[in-house]
This record gives sequence, structure tokens and C-alpha cells, in this order.
Amino acid sequence: MIWFRRLAVAALVLCTGVVVLGAYVRLSDAGLGCPDWPGCYGHVGVPSAEHEIARAEEKFPERPVEIHKAWKEMVHRYFASTLGLLILVLAVMSRFVAEAPKRLPWALTALVIFQGILGMWTVTWQLKPFVVTAHLLGGMSTLALLLWLYLLSRRPSTPAAAPTREREFRSERHVALSIAAAPASHEVAPAITPSGLRRFAALALLVVVLQIFLGGWTSTNYAALACPDLPTCHGSWWPETDIATAFTLWHGLGINYEYGILDARARVTIHLFHRVGAVIVTTVLLLLGFWLWRNGAAPLWRRLSIAVFAALGLQVAIGLSIVKLQLPLGLATAHNAGAALLLLVMVTLNHYAWAQRPRR
Repeated sequence: MIWFRRLAVAALVLCTGVVVLGAYVRLSDAGLGCPDWPGCYGHVGVPSAEHEIARAEEKFPERPVEIHKAWKEMVHRYFASTLGLLILVLAVMSRFVAEAPKRLPWALTALVIFQGILGMWTVTWQLKPFVVTAHLLGGMSTLALLLWLYLLSRRPSTPAAAPTREREFRSERHVALSIAAAPASHEVAPAITPSGLRRFAALALLVVVLQIFLGGWTSTNYAALACPDLPTCHGSWWPETDIATAFTLWHGLGINYEYGILDARARVTIHLFHRVGAVIVTTVLLLLGFWLWRNGAAPLWRRLSIAVFAALGLQVAIGLSIVKLQLPLGLATAHNAGAALLLLVMVTLNHYAWAQRPRR
């Protein structure tokens, strides 16, 4: 079980790197650095010799070889392939480690295989926004499930070892009973109830996931700079929009989506919805953080409250800086990393909120 847990940590760290590296590849316009899949211009690596480059450009005349972009894409593929292998090893190990979760590693294996298919379609369908956004969501889902797998692997599985989270919930219930029995003249902060926490945590996770989708849709449609000013957009609080065009998921095949195909109005619409989503996420998470801090009797909820505030503050600061500084590559990549961090905090909160549930 120790080795299973160590491999889960390694996969989690590697997946974080893959998600951030994927964002870097996309944002540096290297998504079509290799126009074929799984190789690169028909090579396992990147063609570098003059005769290899000449042959590659003859085979793919529409995509001249750009070695720096090709290497970015291939390094991302190497890391993603290694992650897939690690997840497969975890799935096989789960069959032989009695205390390991049984179904989740195999679900992760299926997900990472589908991620590979999405990666292929990303290239062969020439950066179709729906596919690239789905690829981003798949990477984030893999990251979230790997964290859940690691947290499950840390739970005691024997009755003799009373789960820490169970004790904390008992503590919360004890506080709730104390409040009910206390005289009306005494002011006592209400305790967190498991059902209330689960609903609030699930809502927070949902709005974060929806915002990640909007962020991915903004990036893949090249709409990040559609509104260059703050807090207005082109001097207006709500400029003219085109929702139908902005959120049309399927535009057909055979189109090169590099640098986007939407007009300015549709891109402004996407950017506006991402901003509205940011306001909603900020509101929900601020309320969640204050609620955890005020009502949590166990130290765990205070720590998670601080984590929510820290991850949210970092992400908002990066998002505002991106608009002000006109999308520098480093900050844009950090914004994706911040989204991953916010997701991990929400997954951790949901895990402990549901810690009384039986292992799966």
C-alpha cells in the first residue's frame, strides 16, 4: 500500500505538469507543431537533420517545420504517455493490493485512453475548439481523480483505526447538539452539518468546473484579448454580443482553427461570459470560505477555508494581470495552473465532506 500511495503521488505530480505543459503548448501556438499523430512529421522525435526537414516539408507542404514548436508538442506527448503508463501500473497494482481502491484506477485508465484519442483529434482536426476544450477538461478530470485516489489511499481501512474525518464530523455534531441545548441568551456559532457542507462543497466544485470550461473555450477560440480594458469591455459594461455564434460547438471538419475563426463580436461574447463566470465563482467561493471559517469546529475546515481564499486570490490576481498586461505567455500559463490549484482545493474539500461515505 505504501508503494501504491507513492505511485499515486508521482502520478498526481506528473499530471499537474502535463496539464500546465499542455496549456503552455496551446498558448504558445504550438498545438500543430507536429501535424500528425502520434509521431512528428513521421518521426518518433522531431526531424532535425536537413534531409529529414526537407522530406517532412515535402510530405506536409502546408506545415513548414518549426523545430521549437515541434519539440514543445512532442515533450508534452512524452510526458502524457508516461502518465498513462503510471496510471496503468496503478490499475494493475490495485488488483493485488488489498487496501487499494479497486474501481477508480481502472476508471482513470479508461479516461487517460480517451484523453489520448482527444489528443489525436486535437491534431488531426486542426485545433477544433470543442475538442481542445474537451481535452483540457479531460486533463483536469484526470488530475482531480488522481487526487481523489491519493486521498482514498490515505484513509484507514480497519475498524480499529477510527477515521479522522469521522471523528471530526462527530465533533461537529457534538457542537450542534451543544448549541441546541444551550440557553437562548448564549450566542454560540452554528456548527457545520455534513449535509450542508456536502451541498455547499458540491456547488463550489460545479461552478469551478463550469468556469474552467469557459476559460478553455475562451482560450481555444482566441478570445482572451477580446476585451482589452477593465472593468468594462471596449468602454461598455455590456457590448453587443452574439451568443449563438459564440457557443456553437460544431463548425464542421476540414477547417484550420489555428488563431480562431470567429468574428470580433463572438469573441467578445465568449470573453464576457468568462468574466461573468469569474464573478460568480469569486462570490460562491468567498461565501464558502467565510462559512467554513465561521462555522467549522474542527481545525480542518479552518485550514481548507484558508486554502480556498489563497487559491481564489491568486487566480483572480493572475486573471486581472493578464488583461492589464495583454496576455503574457508566462501569466497565461500560470492562469491554467491556478485553475488546476483551485480545482484541487475543491476536490479536497469535497473528499473530506464525503469522508463518512464507504470506500469505493
